[in-house]
Amino acid sequence: MFRIARRSLLLAGLAAGVARPIAAQTLPTIQVAKDATCPCCEGWVEYLRAEGFQVSVEVLADDALDALKTEKGVPDAARSCHTANADGFVLEGHVPAPEIRRLLAERPAAIGLAVPGMPFGSPGMGPEAEREAYDVLLIGKDGNISVFASYPAAA
Repeated sequence: MFRIARRSLLLAGLAAGVARPIAAQTLPTIQVAKDATCPCCEGWVEYLRAEGFQVSVEVLADDALDALKTEKGVPDAARSCHTANADGFVLEGHVPAPEIRRLLAERPAAIGLAVPGMPFGSPGMGPEAEREAYDVLLIGKDGNISVFASYPAAA
């Protein structure tokens, strides 16, 4: 009898976990600021939506986008084509969703993450199967930059 009750409890717990909405409801909205003519930014936005994030987009003139990057503390060496905000963290460039989730879970003392430039095969920048190697950088509140994650070139 104890075995049946314990098994029933385990199955009920598993069913409750399956019935629960996926983490998309607990993910913050990502606000993306981009210029009007960048198609790769739209690719990243669509990638984030497919990953379960709610995304809002604001189109800015180049000078306003540069001013936003400066205001948010994004160093020149970490800059890319678009700048986003997720729950108080800056996301600069084509940051992969797993690293955004890790950032939000760990909540380090940082401004946010950056993928400088526009590496081919990063989210929104072409097929991952043809990816070039790139790093996801952590921008510390003190301005220091360190590697948060590395993505090797596709084989």
